[in-house]
Amino acid sequence: MIGSGLGGLACGNILSKAGFKVIILERNHQIGGNLQVFSRDKTVFDTGVHYIGGLDKGQNLYKIFKYFGIMDHLNLIRMDEEGFDRINFLGEEKVYKYGMGYDKFYENLVADFPEEKEAIRKYCDLILNFCDRFPMYQLRDEVGKYSMDETLLVNAKELIESLTDNERLRDVLGGTNALYAGTEKTPFYVHALVVNTYIESSWRCVDGGSQIAILMQKEIRKHGGEIVKRAEVVGVESEDGKNLSAVVLRDGRTVKGKNFISNMHPKQTIDVVGEKFFRKAYVNRIKGLKNTISSFTVHVVFKKKTFKYINHNLYYFNETGVWDMVDYDEAQWPMNFMFSTPANSKDPEYCDGASIMCYMKSELFDPWRDSFNTIAEKGQRPQDYLDFKEECTQKILDLVASKIPGFKDKVESYYASTPLTFKDYINTDDGHLYGIEKDSNDGLKTFINPKTRIPNLFLTGANINLHGILGVSISSIVTCAELIDRHELLAKINEFGE
Repeated sequence: MIGSGLGGLACGNILSKAGFKVIILERNHQIGGNLQVFSRDKTVFDTGVHYIGGLDKGQNLYKIFKYFGIMDHLNLIRMDEEGFDRINFLGEEKVYKYGMGYDKFYENLVADFPEEKEAIRKYCDLILNFCDRFPMYQLRDEVGKYSMDETLLVNAKELIESLTDNERLRDVLGGTNALYAGTEKTPFYVHALVVNTYIESSWRCVDGGSQIAILMQKEIRKHGGEIVKRAEVVGVESEDGKNLSAVVLRDGRTVKGKNFISNMHPKQTIDVVGEKFFRKAYVNRIKGLKNTISSFTVHVVFKKKTFKYINHNLYYFNETGVWDMVDYDEAQWPMNFMFSTPANSKDPEYCDGASIMCYMKSELFDPWRDSFNTIAEKGQRPQDYLDFKEECTQKILDLVASKIPGFKDKVESYYASTPLTFKDYINTDDGHLYGIEKDSNDGLKTFINPKTRIPNLFLTGANINLHGILGVSISSIVTCAELIDRHELLAKINEFGE
């Protein structure tokens, strides 16, 4: 297994349970990819897991986590059922609330838009309808009864606009699209699969999402698997020119195997394995795919007992047109943000800190692209990078302060993550948020088969099917189904329905 992100850990969990001898190779000092946390001033921050959906009994991620053997050990807090996600716009005091469960979700929106009952009902029905079109999302072992070509080509922005002429309702329905870096090209199925899981139930990990990785590691080791850190794969060996026989690590060691699963981005997998193993058309298609935008995130540490814990997320937009935020005007940045307060076990009333995420174009950091800095491999960023980083940080803090009175007075310290931070720690070429960008104009192009032309090399992770905790977990099932019986695997997972 190349990479210990959730995709690698999930595949390691499934296959070790099935009796495979598993070894996971991780380049960094910490496992988990976007499950990683870091600590500043004794405050724990998540790098990517700000909340999780679908964890009520019987829901899809609940079943998967029960099968993984980690559900009963997670320290979770259920988010505000009245409004787990809240959306606000420039010049408005009004905050729109996403209620938990479809009844509450519908009820909240109808209260804000009483003349739009039909549109809101149609929207909810469409979300559920599109989720039903993906059997694996429902953990059903059956062939879809819908045309996938047709499903993949439905555009999210256009479909929502077809439901109502009310521009504010349109913006509210698309207001959490930072969860998938939504653009005018985003397919509706991406919107539906992501939004549905949080409407069903939303949860925060108390003291950070790294507990998921830690628990997965324990399960893998319990079943005989091994995880090796600081083991960067830089090449492969093949004895017959068709199958892989071993991977080569940066320090010169080789690790032999019968089957290999890459949790890296498909582009990086091709670079490491070598283009000669793949058809030219495949290489050109994969390398021609566009990644989603990156992020600039400010993590603030609050002065003790000054900022009360907020059991919901706030999505803010500086103007209408929520689907335009990715293609922002650099002179007007930041145009939007997601504000989230981590849950901690020390004090349920007050929070230690908050994370503020804003879209950021990775190309703005091209001048420093060759720099590198992680705990495992220390480096030095140049001063002009640090100056630009500080300038961006202050712009974000000013924008948040304009929405939350007294915010700056409560900040003790702050730290920022740029696209280069994500590039170095998550091992992506540009620090993108959610892997390959889905495009409703060419839906099948961005679907990547876990099987490759190399008979014993498979792909997994955020770029197979869907990103996120749930998406990657399902992708791992799809990948492992190439090596073990899919029917039996899904039957075992569904045993945990209650």
